[in-house]
Amino acid sequence: MVTPSQFSGGGEPTRVERVEHIETSATPRWISILFVIAFLFLAYLTYASVTARSAAQKAADDASKREQAMAAEVDKTNARIADLKGEMDVTVQKLGLTQDELAHARALAQQVRKDQKQSDEQLKTQIGAVQADTATKFGQVSTELSGTKSDVAATKADLEATKAKLSSTVGDLGVQSGLIARNHEEVEELKRLGERNIFEFKIKKSNQMQRVGPIQVTLRKVDTKKYKYTVNVLADDKNIEKKDKTAGEPVQFYVHGARAPYEIVVFDVTKDQISGYLSTPKDAAAAAPATPPGN
Repeated sequence: MVTPSQFSGGGEPTRVERVEHIETSATPRWISILFVIAFLFLAYLTYASVTARSAAQKAADDASKREQAMAAEVDKTNARIADLKGEMDVTVQKLGLTQDELAHARALAQQVRKDQKQSDEQLKTQIGAVQADTATKFGQVSTELSGTKSDVAATKADLEATKAKLSSTVGDLGVQSGLIARNHEEVEELKRLGERNIFEFKIKKSNQMQRVGPIQVTLRKVDTKKYKYTVNVLADDKNIEKKDKTAGEPVQFYVHGARAPYEIVVFDVTKDQISGYLSTPKDAAAAAPATPPGN
């Protein structure tokens, strides 16, 4: 090999020298390129290895985290299952007590239904007896009502007959009188009618006043042949003389507070006595008797 000192003579290198120099300098450049390529490839492999290892580590870490999370969830689930099992046990125990109570309640309900059925049967029996008794009593009441209606009808007919027997006439004041009784029995009929107040009397001949209901009467004179009489009537502080009145004639006079007249009817005249009645309106106030006048 030619060294650089061989060209120290100052002349240009020869062709052979240049070729040798080129060959000598070209060889390390390819080696450098190859080395660079090898280095780059090695760096890539290293990077790929590190990247793969990092990815694997991350995946492992993620897997570990997921495993821990799943383990925590499993623990929670197990705890929840344990709680549910405890609650279920308590519920089963309570349900057992409730079933006993329900069985007792059903027994009581069955007994109540049985008692109620017996009570219903007794009530039906009692209702039947009451209905039968009511029907009997209703029949009796109907019979009594029929009898009462008959009695009312008979009483009404009797009153009508009584009215037919009693007469009506005009009194000595010219006022139409009511029904006139002609004996004691007819006076009783007048009382039954209840249309006026009736005061029956028997007055002897005397100088003394005799009370008849709300008035006072003195018999002054009697004529048995003509069936006449004379009386003095003291009513409402007035002394009224009724002279020569005939038996059966309504002797009328007014008192204060009465719209209709008072009437004296004499139906029997004897030697020293008259028999009859005083008739006053229902709404009349009782006349206050005055002190009898002197004779």
